[in-house]
Amino acid sequence: MTSTRVWLPSSIDGLELRNVRAVPASYQGRQAMRLTEQVMGEGGIAVLPDAELRDGTIETRLAGLVRPDAPPDMRGFVGIAFRVQPAGERYECVFVRPTNARADDQLRRNHATQYISHPDHPWFRLRDEAPGVYESYTDLVPGDWTRFRVEVTGVRARLHVGGTEQPCLIVNDLKLGETSGSVALWIGAGTEAYFSEVDITSRTS
Repeated sequence: MTSTRVWLPSSIDGLELRNVRAVPASYQGRQAMRLTEQVMGEGGIAVLPDAELRDGTIETRLAGLVRPDAPPDMRGFVGIAFRVQPAGERYECVFVRPTNARADDQLRRNHATQYISHPDHPWFRLRDEAPGVYESYTDLVPGDWTRFRVEVTGVRARLHVGGTEQPCLIVNDLKLGETSGSVALWIGAGTEAYFSEVDITSRTS
């Protein structure tokens, strides 16, 4: 059995904001929600109302760019958090680093996508313990709208970017296990991000 929930970025009503400011905006011809950090350097989430997910698919269009006042090593981190636990202190997340995708450095290109599990498995721990396993290359343009789809089943997640049939990132061991939780818009440090509508399709047996 499936059910679909569509969130539209027309109002901040119902959003649970954690270290982010959210403002409805028009961006590159789309109605959007603009997110920036409240405290620079920490990132944050905006939890969507009435969006519970265990297994299913999350689809949106998003755009991320580096804030003008951000440190030079920022990348415009933007993505989706899922299975967000109450109080927003634990969640799974997949995101992209738009400025990495067309860098001249191949190693940096290989870090264009990323999976993390907050707070116990940040990107630097996963990169240190399992290099290359939780991140990959995909093509991106900073500030441009990007199609973003996450498929979640059990302890597995698949990230599709740009409408591709094949995933660009495969995670086979989600760190929170087979659980359920909310869905949230996610940004990292030094980021200005925009999110279009979010379609959430839940699957139950």
